[in-house]
Amino acid sequence: MTDSTHHRICPLCEACCGLEIKVRDGTVTQIRGDAQDPFSQGYLCPKAVALKDLHDDPDRLRTPMIKRGGVHQPATWDEAFAEIARRLPPLQAQHGRHAVAVAVGNPVAHKYGLFTYFPKLARALGTRNVFSASSLDQVPKQLSCGLMFGHWMSVPLPDISRTQLLIVIGANPLASNGSLWTVPDFKGKAKALQARGGRLVVIDPRRTETAAVANAHHAIRPGADVFLLAAMVNTLFAKGWVRLGAVAEWVNGVDEVRQAVAAFTPEAVAQRCGMAADTIVALTHELAHTERAAVYARIGTCTQTFGTLASWLVDVLNLLTGHLDAPGGVMFTKAAAFASNTQGKPGSGRGISTGRHQSRVSGAPEVMGEQPMTCLAEEIETAGADQIRALITVATNPVLSAPNGPRIAKALESLDFMVSMDIYLNETTRHADVILPGVSPLQDDHFDVTFGQLSWRNQARYSAPVLPPEDRPTEWQILLKLAAIAQGQKVDVDVNALDDAQFAQDVQRQFGNHAPAVMQATQGLRGPQRLLELGLRTGPYGDAFGQKPDGLTLAKVQAATSGLDLGELQPRVPELLRTPSGQIELAPRMLLADLPRAWADVHACAPELVIIGRRDVRSNNSWMHNLPTLAKGPMRCTVLVNPADAARLQLQDGKLACISSASGQVQALVELSADMMPGVVSLPHGWGHDLPGSQLALAAQRPGANLNALLDDQQRDPLSGNAVLSGVAVSVRA
Repeated sequence: MTDSTHHRICPLCEACCGLEIKVRDGTVTQIRGDAQDPFSQGYLCPKAVALKDLHDDPDRLRTPMIKRGGVHQPATWDEAFAEIARRLPPLQAQHGRHAVAVAVGNPVAHKYGLFTYFPKLARALGTRNVFSASSLDQVPKQLSCGLMFGHWMSVPLPDISRTQLLIVIGANPLASNGSLWTVPDFKGKAKALQARGGRLVVIDPRRTETAAVANAHHAIRPGADVFLLAAMVNTLFAKGWVRLGAVAEWVNGVDEVRQAVAAFTPEAVAQRCGMAADTIVALTHELAHTERAAVYARIGTCTQTFGTLASWLVDVLNLLTGHLDAPGGVMFTKAAAFASNTQGKPGSGRGISTGRHQSRVSGAPEVMGEQPMTCLAEEIETAGADQIRALITVATNPVLSAPNGPRIAKALESLDFMVSMDIYLNETTRHADVILPGVSPLQDDHFDVTFGQLSWRNQARYSAPVLPPEDRPTEWQILLKLAAIAQGQKVDVDVNALDDAQFAQDVQRQFGNHAPAVMQATQGLRGPQRLLELGLRTGPYGDAFGQKPDGLTLAKVQAATSGLDLGELQPRVPELLRTPSGQIELAPRMLLADLPRAWADVHACAPELVIIGRRDVRSNNSWMHNLPTLAKGPMRCTVLVNPADAARLQLQDGKLACISSASGQVQALVELSADMMPGVVSLPHGWGHDLPGSQLALAAQRPGANLNALLDDQQRDPLSGNAVLSGVAVSVRA
């Protein structure tokens, strides 16, 4: 018997914990946290242990599938690509490039081959119909940060190891380990915060797992975050508590913000928030008068009609209290590779733009080069020029993860052609004509492109494959082959030669006369590994191809099996800024213009009962309910109901309830919970595994209810296009 030990970054949530994996004769025998990992420091959650389940899952696809006579049948790779080459180019030729859409899901961010090569497919298709999961949970934050700081990924993060006060709004990092904030073992860090005399305050309609360990919890009505935040900003000005701190020299728009929030007094918004005006003032006072403090807000603040406004006001608060870019406040990661805010001329740039085109049916503006996922169904259904007739999906399941899933399923069935790159035959891929299976995470290498830019501490970690690869195309090779087919190349094109040619062109464009030396230095590498070598060596810690001998190279990062610690977050203003003015734009016109819409809603009557989602540490979106390690135990897809609401509605604990909205109806088991704010019920996201044609045997045993079937796909934040997933009016009966 042969025993070996391997190190792998966990790819199952944003925490990205370092793992130590023991293998005997090709079989995983143990998964535990890597105590030597400088970033996660040995922490892991139950999801990490389920990596073995994922690799061994009999439902995980190992070979391509082609739908013949309405039934998916195994096929060879050559057969699958030939089918795509036979059907896709004629559709493009007949209906134009916008008739082919592409959609990607969250797992793409955990696979650097997919993440770095998906843009090549999108460019090859030349379509404006690009959709991603970002418009379901995070694009408001990226939009507001882009407007303020000049880039979508310049997101300020709590400096949790040094702060004395952390205010968490609409987020549950104890269950999620962060979201747009890569922070493994949040609970341990929160305890350390409290042990040094600091305070954790949570604002949420539910007393979440995070709220349960906090020093204080304040319930707020779903969708009212914008009013609370605007009132806190108003209070700073009214009380004379504004201080800009270290970034004062680089701020535009303070007076404009003062005028814009003048009407949002604590008294004016208290009833809408369900919070006393005195409480709002006290929260503001504590934030303004704590030397090291940070406000962090996430999915609850993004998934509402005022998502971009709320996301913006969070950082307005942090800045106006002197906590932006300051130790113990909110700071910016300096990633080792691929971060646009470390490239080019420091201190200014082109900034961002939106609305370069609009969706054909609803007129939703393009944001980050994408259209809202909630526009996908209507773009397929509605006849006319540029109607979507073919779709390529990559690791996404919108039938369960997007509002009005039944409508999306019906639309997918009407497509002329559909290709899915996925490891499962699930609720979405069951509609595909060809399914191309991805690789087990244990069989590919990895570097965190996205989450290295959102880390609580600067770091660089590389994962080599744990188990030997199969005789099949890698994921980046699949994407490159699809791109080649979309451009009319022969189906037997040599993707390695194609990759070499594209890389050589990119290097020549970037390095000019130095291109031959760069090509020589990266010789022997290919695909995303070659891109990583380039990114590391030209990054802020890199060796600049020998000019800085102590700098990073791929070999140095690979040699550090548990990763490299690159230190605490450091102040980065002004060099981080990529705005045309070289300033922090505190008062973007787009956001100021949207505030009157919020003010018009401040006195609206709140519905009698609304629904929100929730996170669970043993679940992540729609695809982890088929793994035994995570699926065991009590049923987690329950509707949480406050006992007072249950008595009024004659609901019983453990009995079925029918939940109805203007968009749909589902049934779920009732779980009484005093943690719920009265007038609010909660159902987790990503369930509903009872649709015919899926092959998720374990998940189908306890399918749960699909929260998104209750949501209206026409409800979105008009600035970002993000779906409204929170605070939707429902009725509940036994």
